[in-house]
Amino acid sequence: MSTSPLTEPWLRGVAANPGAPSDVLLRLLDTAASPVWKVLCRQRDLPTDVIDAAIAHPRPEVRAALACNRHVAPAQRGRLVNDADARVRGSLAGGPRPFFGRVEALPDDVLETLLTAQDSPGAEPILTAAEIRQELGHSRQIPPSFRFRMATHTNPELRAQAAGQWLSLSPAQREALLTDPDPTVREAARENSRDLDPAAMEAELPEPDCHRRGVLLTNYPVSRTVVDACLADERDLWGLAHNPYTPADVVRRLARHSDPRIRERIAGRADLDPSTLAELSEDTNGTVRMRARLHEPPRTWRQRAAIDEVAQRSAEQVGPVTEMLQEPDVSWYSACAVSEHPLLRRVAATCPRLPEELVNLLADDPDTDVRHLLAYNHPLAPARTVLDAFIATPRQRPYLRTLPRLPRTGLEDLLDHEDPEVRALAAADSTLRQPPVRLLTDPDARVRLAAAANPRLPADLVCTLLRDPETAEAAAANPSLSAERLHELLDLCGLPVADAP
Repeated sequence: MSTSPLTEPWLRGVAANPGAPSDVLLRLLDTAASPVWKVLCRQRDLPTDVIDAAIAHPRPEVRAALACNRHVAPAQRGRLVNDADARVRGSLAGGPRPFFGRVEALPDDVLETLLTAQDSPGAEPILTAAEIRQELGHSRQIPPSFRFRMATHTNPELRAQAAGQWLSLSPAQREALLTDPDPTVREAARENSRDLDPAAMEAELPEPDCHRRGVLLTNYPVSRTVVDACLADERDLWGLAHNPYTPADVVRRLARHSDPRIRERIAGRADLDPSTLAELSEDTNGTVRMRARLHEPPRTWRQRAAIDEVAQRSAEQVGPVTEMLQEPDVSWYSACAVSEHPLLRRVAATCPRLPEELVNLLADDPDTDVRHLLAYNHPLAPARTVLDAFIATPRQRPYLRTLPRLPRTGLEDLLDHEDPEVRALAAADSTLRQPPVRLLTDPDARVRLAAAANPRLPADLVCTLLRDPETAEAAAANPSLSAERLHELLDLCGLPVADAP
């Protein structure tokens, strides 16, 4: 391969070029182009024939990059589920990168294969089947619907794993697993049924402060002995205030605690009796009063979780919200969308299932966080709302750039914006009335590179930019370059011509 300092910038640019046809991209699968495999296979959308070639590629780096490409459909990525290399299977299980909010689920058969895979006897893989399952569990690629079906799945291994989410199962599902015909499933169910046993939790509760102690006291049934010890020591009270299994008399006691953070946590519970709720609604602390009045009865724990996701944080901190294991009904979100309280409207804006008429209503909401949360979370958020969020919330720009509804055209008014990232977005607009030549000398490199990749630039200027090491990569990514010119660049890089399929 050529040793010219322009070689790698050209290869990277061609790999990212949205106008590059399949025959150009296929050449980049050659070993000589390995430095740009991540750009090609992980960071962009690809034609079907290039996907096919990447899946069949002999190098695991190529297959692993494709396995976590967020632009490639889950069914296509799922074709790598039985790959010979554990790193490829681990990449598939780990999910699309970069990791933002909700992701599309893998097909059921792919999930079943990953969840039930076993290591070959005597093998010492780089990643074990258990580690790959752990990756999958954290990837958000298992939809709640599949998790619930696992309890009645025909595969006993999946039924045994379903017992691991004991607190989320219905009483009927728990009973079915405890009496399952498969002894492995029954044993898993008996072991996990301890999750609802306060005595078992008491026996396993670590004494020192640690993550596990906090998780147990915040989410699992607690014994009276543990509760009384916490009260006596004034310890872990926030966790007890959050815990849905905390005894009613303790809930009433904590509702009068001197710490307003604890009273606020109590005020959001779904099991408050009317008198306690009324008392907290008149609390001396404004935040406690707000939380008590915010959520009208009847309440559910799912609704509390949805409110917790948004409360006390800005929209930019919340960002794209992940799918909950148990989502509140859309009707509740719809009611929140027309609430007088901005926090409830913010919660509604996080629901991607909200009806279009309410999306349009929230897009004009006077509360900035409502509009921004809508931009992050709803597939029907208007383009102007998404663009406003891009301009106003720099922290979420990497995610917003992945959204097809972020405007890429009609951005002429932003060419002189004070924020260079916003200028760069505008500099890439292919519908500008004039080529963004003046932005090629912008003080910010991001703006200069975006301008260099703009297809409105004259062809002779693009040729000049290709010869400048500072702009060569961006110019090679310019979609105005013809297939013939892209092949010429690859020839100059010393890259062999791809074999005909």
